[in-house]
Amino acid sequence: MTKAPRSGLSVSSADVPLILAMVARGDRRHDIAAWFGLNQGRIAEVEDGKHGTPPIAPPSQLPPSGSPGPKAMEIRSAVERAIADLQSGTQAPAEIAAALKEAASQFDKNE
Repeated sequence: MTKAPRSGLSVSSADVPLILAMVARGDRRHDIAAWFGLNQGRIAEVEDGKHGTPPIAPPSQLPPSGSPGPKAMEIRSAVERAIADLQSGTQAPAEIAAALKEAASQFDKNE
């Protein structure tokens, strides 16, 4: 039997404060791992301090509990970028709408 291909996903330094805050909030390790597209072993490594011990992220930066995974993380990130662009005026609303449509189409393709 052959192994499945590796996902290529790993814990980034930006993920560690979020993971620690999700653990502190009481999220299930399975849900945390699913949000980041990782396995629960990587979450355990973060808890054990193998990726450092930065301050935990504030609650305002956390995804909802029981989040559905990396696809939701990608679409949330796209929406947050669009909101920031709208607030800063760096892009025209039509360009932002086109970028969000593209993100949504990628989300649909990968299901």
